[in-house]
Amino acid sequence: MVWKYALGLALMLGVAVPAIASPATYDERPAKLTNPNDFRDFDRRVVEIAMRDGVKLHTVILVPKGAKGAAMLLTRTPYNAEDQTSYGHSPHLASRIDGYDSAPDVVIGGGYIRVVQDVRGKYGSGGTYVMNRPFVGTSLNPTKVDHATDTYDTIEWLVKHVPESNGRVGILGISYDGFTALAALVNPHPALKVAVPMNPMVDGWRGDDWFHNGAYRQYNDDYVWEQVGTKDNSDHFETPNADVYDMFMRAGSAGALASAHGLDQIGFWQKLKAHQAYDSFWQEQAMDRILARAPLTVPTMLVHSLWDQEDIYGSPAVWRALKPADKAGNLYMSIGPWYHGQEIERADMLGPIRWDADTAKWWRMHVLAPFLAHFLYDKPMDVATVTAFQSGTNEWQRLPGWPTAPATTKLYLHADRSLGMAPSDSAARIDYVSDPATPVTFLPRPNKLVGYENNPWKTWLTTDQRPVSGRPDVLTFTGPMLDHAVTIAGMPIVHLTASTSGTDSDWVVKLIDVYPDEVATDPAMGGYQLAVGMDIFRGRYRQSLSKAEPITPDTPLAYEFALPQANHVFLPGHRIMVQIQSSWFPLYDRNPQTFVPSVMDAKPADYVKATQKVSVGGADGTYIDLPVVQ
Repeated sequence: MVWKYALGLALMLGVAVPAIASPATYDERPAKLTNPNDFRDFDRRVVEIAMRDGVKLHTVILVPKGAKGAAMLLTRTPYNAEDQTSYGHSPHLASRIDGYDSAPDVVIGGGYIRVVQDVRGKYGSGGTYVMNRPFVGTSLNPTKVDHATDTYDTIEWLVKHVPESNGRVGILGISYDGFTALAALVNPHPALKVAVPMNPMVDGWRGDDWFHNGAYRQYNDDYVWEQVGTKDNSDHFETPNADVYDMFMRAGSAGALASAHGLDQIGFWQKLKAHQAYDSFWQEQAMDRILARAPLTVPTMLVHSLWDQEDIYGSPAVWRALKPADKAGNLYMSIGPWYHGQEIERADMLGPIRWDADTAKWWRMHVLAPFLAHFLYDKPMDVATVTAFQSGTNEWQRLPGWPTAPATTKLYLHADRSLGMAPSDSAARIDYVSDPATPVTFLPRPNKLVGYENNPWKTWLTTDQRPVSGRPDVLTFTGPMLDHAVTIAGMPIVHLTASTSGTDSDWVVKLIDVYPDEVATDPAMGGYQLAVGMDIFRGRYRQSLSKAEPITPDTPLAYEFALPQANHVFLPGHRIMVQIQSSWFPLYDRNPQTFVPSVMDAKPADYVKATQKVSVGGADGTYIDLPVVQ
């Protein structure tokens, strides 16, 4: 036998022979691997913090070595605390937190203790998961715990068990984590000294993730599946088409697609389907309404992105709700030229639009860092109540409030497809045919869902609108070349008068900055159509947001709705443009243009062509109220 020969040879040569392991112990891994961590400049602690109902929440604490009297920065997330605190392989804290929700330059520069916690029901935490868990005391939450109580209990534990801290806590986060940062302001813990909700989810019906003025954002179906379906997002939403335009079209209605893809088993999807109007379900959990019930006691900086493709409604809505009663001066706001969450990334560009500097880094160093340090370390700060980036001039502004101008300057649509600050004397109606079989796309095809590599989702709000401006089902109105700058700072209000041959309709209105035909310094921008603000309104909610009603066909009716906040200068040589259309697909589900009780359950026969007529000129002509700075 070969092994006997080898053993004999080893004995003759005097070589030590290790004991032959048994099959049960034949393993080269240690029973427990210990990392010496000698190279680390931080201490990583993982704890399970018990909440008042006994549920334990998985929490990662990163403490800089040698820290003493350090403040803590907390983020509560459904997006995996382990991933957010284990970036890369470096032993240096600055590299390990270079991920979602973290601004390493601010965290490291401030010497903060970084704390990231999985919300209940997600990843390492126990308990059940409910999307944007409603608050205790509402009809939507039968338990005695919510994000406010969980934050309170977490902070209570942290100030008692992290000896390196100074007993002060700040909370910050983006998107869902921005929502949890807002939730912390409801009955806040005394040790919570500052909050920075960035791009927070505030009202899922009015204009954040799920609906925009009643139109369902079906592009989020994959998020609903992955976020709610499993604890660790391990089961992925499968798309049978490389171009999801085809997937949504072939399915028909949003409800049919959801059923075909298994979403009917997801509790949150059932709620979306059951609450297509702005009923008590949405009103009871709108964060601006909740926070307005009590004075703000924690210094808070809301962070808003002018081209936020996911939560463009939230921060300004909270500002409007809270600032009038903010006698103590606790509420601040920052407005940046960013997509959703870009304030913690590099931000010298947004799509093809150049800002001439890294706007996010400037904001973090000159606004975020001193703001946090002031309330967590008593350091002096010089931060304005509102810090706003003005696109067009590409300059930061220090403002005492927001908006800086009322929306009272009327921009009128004219029958010759022009625009003007004065109405035309003659009234007219300009028509187009909206066909659900050939909907207007929000991006040129092919369309891909949000998570795919190289997807333009982040920057789609700044994409050139020329691909649709010449479609026969898109009305385009263009103003004269400007000989002077026109500055707007606030929320444009659409006053649309229109009729439809159908009994339901969607209306999409876009306010656009048209660049000069040639731009010498950037030839690619010649003639570019940059949307400054655009949104959709589902016509069935014209009379009441909380109750759907059919539209009287072939009757001019008034529609009023807001476009997102803008802080923009239309420069000399540019033109102002307005576009109107009746679909925005596949971002939003198609309106069948026949009134049915549930748009999500529309049948193929319900989808019909409709002739849309927009009224211009005269007493009832369509116009947009602009917040022009005089």
